Amino acid sequence: MASHKPLACSVLAFFFAASLVSAQLTANFYDKSCPNALYTIQTTVRSAVAKENRMDIQGCDGSVLLDDTPTFTGEKSAVPNNNSLRGFDVIDSIKAQIEGICPQVVSCADILAVAARDSVVALGGPTWVVNLGRRDSMTASLDTANNDIPAPTLDLSDLTKLFSNKGLSTTDMIALSGGHTIGQARCVNFRDRIYSETNIDTSLVTSLKSNCPNKTGDNNISPLDASTPYVFDNFYYKNLLNKKGVLHSDQQLFNGGSADSQTTTYSSNMAKFFTDFSAAMVKMSNISPLTGSSGQIRKNCRKVN
Repeated sequence: MASHKPLACSVLAFFFAASLVSAQLTANFYDKSCPNALYTIQTTVRSAVAKENRMDIQGCDGSVLLDDTPTFTGEKSAVPNNNSLRGFDVIDSIKAQIEGICPQVVSCADILAVAARDSVVALGGPTWVVNLGRRDSMTASLDTANNDIPAPTLDLSDLTKLFSNKGLSTTDMIALSGGHTIGQARCVNFRDRIYSETNIDTSLVTSLKSNCPNKTGDNNISPLDASTPYVFDNFYYKNLLNKKGVLHSDQQLFNGGSADSQTTTYSSNMAKFFTDFSAAMVKMSNISPLTGSSGQIRKNCRKVN
């Protein structure tokens, strides 16, 4: 499900390096140590989204923010992420502002988790409680990102298995996939679908081919939801019912399989989608956070201290 990921998870990709664990996270973690942290994140995200609607932010443990160094190659250059991730400058701005008022108190991982929620809200989507207290990883893994982030070529059974391996249910998977109601996809990730597959609307094929030639233009981008590309809503699912899934993995959610029923429900019941999406985001955000004395609080989100 790799896509062009602007400044909410794909909504999910970067939590996939670990399993669910119990952790000491609380919603009021910074109430005393940095009371203006959440307001700073919210106002900066709203400003970024107002300037560029594609700037929705993906949450993770902060490892994806690390730039490559001579000693390791990080996640930014992983195949699903390369030329795809956006919003690093917005995270940099938030971090700089917070460091100015609360030096080395608020982690980049928590900034990402809150910014993901706030960007979804800014684009018309649901809200949810973000528990806080994560610490930042001190490394990143190119191999893990390449192996664990859902690929846009996966079939339904593979998607279900991949999410299940991280403690996420099929319901969670279908709901989190709705994050593709915003964001863009690179031509290289849907070229095979538009030139080789038949379960796709012909008008969509024509439109996508105009920006995705058969042999060139790998980095050309197209919206994952052409109906309402800058609004967080349920049109992603409406599109799937009309064979307008841009990625192969998207259309797997409505292709005569076990996901059809839930996809159909979301297409006509946005409130149900919002409720399930919020619950899945909370569940996903608790996948192996670093807490206590593990990791560190980075001064700069792009590098370890």
